[in-house]
Amino acid sequence: MRQAAALLAISGLAAVLVTGCANPSPPAPPAAPHYALPDRPVRPSEKPLTLPPRTEGDTQFTLIGLTTLNSILGSHAEMEPKGQYVRIRLVVVNTGRSGVDFDTKRQQLVTADGVAHDVDPQAMLIKRQPSEFDLGANVRVEFDLYYDVPREARPVALRVHGGPTLTDLQDLESTDIPVG
Repeated sequence: MRQAAALLAISGLAAVLVTGCANPSPPAPPAAPHYALPDRPVRPSEKPLTLPPRTEGDTQFTLIGLTTLNSILGSHAEMEPKGQYVRIRLVVVNTGRSGVDFDTKRQQLVTADGVAHDVDPQAMLIKRQPSEFDLGANVRVEFDLYYDVPREARPVALRVHGGPTLTDLQDLESTDIPVG
């Protein structure tokens, strides 16, 4: 009787081992390779942001820096804000298959009081930042946005428009990205 029980246990174990060997789980796919981009120092008085990328339409946005400034200096002018300048450093990537008309003037800074502030065109001009450009398929661009907001205003989000897509031809949709 003991031999029969032992034989039954061994045959059950053998069945489990054979079944386990017959259906091995597939190996995990290898990690996708990444570009090795060199680290860069953060600019004076800039707060580095470590936020995950966010997508709006076919455009991916990564906010990487936030600065408040009392004045700006360009190659041809110096200018003081009515309140304070807020500079957002960001990276945009077109994840779509077609180029998109990207308009930096549509990106708005939302402050804690709920007000959405437009990009300051004079500050953008003085700092020679783009206003509109063709963001080609799989193209990555890094630049700054400048806002003149009241001195006591606290930035809470960047309201982004990624450009027209097949499902949003007039680029009416937007996404708010918290700034921390």
